Amino acid sequence: MSLTRKKFIQLSGTLAGSLVLSPSLKHFPGNEEGKLKTFGLQLYTIRDIFEKDPKAALKQIATFGYKQIEGYERAGGIFWGMKNTEFKKYTDDLGMSFISSHCDIEKEFERKANEAAEVDMKYLIYNWPYSQQTMDEYKKKAALFNKCGETCKKAGIRFAYHNYESSFQLVDGVYPHDVLMKETDSSLVDHQMDIYWVVAAGQDPEEWFKKYPNRFRLCHIKDRVKGTTKREDTCDLGTGSIDFSKILKTAKQNGMKYYIAEQEHYPNSTPLKSAEADAEYIRRLRI
Repeated sequence: MSLTRKKFIQLSGTLAGSLVLSPSLKHFPGNEEGKLKTFGLQLYTIRDIFEKDPKAALKQIATFGYKQIEGYERAGGIFWGMKNTEFKKYTDDLGMSFISSHCDIEKEFERKANEAAEVDMKYLIYNWPYSQQTMDEYKKKAALFNKCGETCKKAGIRFAYHNYESSFQLVDGVYPHDVLMKETDSSLVDHQMDIYWVVAAGQDPEEWFKKYPNRFRLCHIKDRVKGTTKREDTCDLGTGSIDFSKILKTAKQNGMKYYIAEQEHYPNSTPLKSAEADAEYIRRLRI
């Protein structure tokens, strides 16, 4: 049956309108809806290479699509022997922002906070050793974190605590992380959830995001080998057991701002290849 030109134009317009309104279009290849356009890498992932030649390592990971980096502290400080402004210029020239760094809060913390603020970093972070502690020790740490938060606020940045699995395991019938949340001032202290360690402790990250909205502002995206019983058993993102598309959607709904890939072990791979694979996985995520 033939169509008149008028009817064909009307039918074509109706079809085009239905395609624009169709929810299924969000799944078409190339659609950007729900993608994480900006994500980072914790430099500890490539520590063996980075510590030998920081600039060469940074240049390499910039090609993988990372727009943010998170550092850690060693003998050369959080700027790895460079002045803070030199480090910033180098990362800026590569198209990456140095948003945060783990650091030693017991030594010259005020100086570190001021230097970090000077180059527009957002956070200094403390990753407390993961051995089990008493509840009194957790409370003392919470008080210390508040002081660090005050120092950072005065400088113009934020302070955050990075968890291990121990704070998500019961001590005298209480989860220590509840204590850390309740005894740290939300105006001074944020939290960086290492999703791997929460899962390793047998906890559900989504429930903690919902329980404490707008307190977890950064996260480590780190996958766990399927079926492992080992405490530390990381793998390339997307090859393990953690459902990040689901978890990160809940994180985003509850105030997450910074999404940072991290990996410590590389089954059948190398640090650089894993960092590249992790970036590719995050680019494909929809949350």
